[in-house]
Amino acid sequence: MRGGSMTASSMFGIRPGWVSERLFPFESRFFDSPSGRMHYVDEGEGEPIAFVHGNPSWSFEFRGVIDRLRARFRCVAADHIGFGLSERSQSPRDYSHQTHADNFASLLDHLQLRDISLYLTDWGGPIGLDFARRCPDRVRRLILANTWCWPVNTDRHFIMFSRMMSSPVGRFLNRRFNFFVNQVMPRAVGDRSVLTPEIMRHYRQAQPNPESRRACAAFPGHILGASHWLDSIWSARHSFIDKPSLVLWGHKDIAFRQQELGVWESELTNFETRIFSQCGHFLAEESPDSVSQSIAEFMLGNPTDCAGNGRRHG
Repeated sequence: MRGGSMTASSMFGIRPGWVSERLFPFESRFFDSPSGRMHYVDEGEGEPIAFVHGNPSWSFEFRGVIDRLRARFRCVAADHIGFGLSERSQSPRDYSHQTHADNFASLLDHLQLRDISLYLTDWGGPIGLDFARRCPDRVRRLILANTWCWPVNTDRHFIMFSRMMSSPVGRFLNRRFNFFVNQVMPRAVGDRSVLTPEIMRHYRQAQPNPESRRACAAFPGHILGASHWLDSIWSARHSFIDKPSLVLWGHKDIAFRQQELGVWESELTNFETRIFSQCGHFLAEESPDSVSQSIAEFMLGNPTDCAGNGRRHG
């Protein structure tokens, strides 16, 4: 089942003119989630791959990978409420970690997806793995790209960032100056030249004013505030750690380090790791060719099992 494109005259439910058909050559679809209208793309046929973005991104991040994979796989990528082309909400509850996870699960239910391979990056990790622990029979594989899914409230690295960016000053910087897009994103990639002016325009235009940046400003506080929720997912990791997994890791990420990679490699039981030594946090944006090739090899070469039981490449 696929949702149709909406042609409503409201702000949400139509594709704005600033979205480049050349850069984002996909049909925009919309789903009425419990929190508002969610934008998503649903391209190709075959085994489904669901891409889940983090902060301050949207489905645009995955365009290069989707374009390369849609000839062989069904690629679904949604924008969380408050991000990308999805609706904005006036309720802080709609920007909570659990609500994002519930909305994502609602979309997968709406599309009736099964045997899903989850591509999870940044906040997409816990959001997607919340679904995996609740519906393990519907998830076939995991593709983990610079993400995490456990409490970090005792880790100084995350404590400092969360407190700084969720403080009144940090929230002001995010909402007034689009700090995450204008400052954090360029610092989080291995080579800033990949974020061309045209590409950056698509991230800026997706949240053009302070009101549209509420969700982006809320996420940093959840790094610590969601500790109980993260612990509940991680405590149930037996439901997903045995699934065939591909770990893609940008070595130059300023957010997720070798330390986080080590946790995945110590907990997953059936995985393969590919290191991107010249990349940072946004792998699909930075190296779509290599990411697509890695995913295709993982999916096509291993229909039921991963290629290696703990191998690292790169």
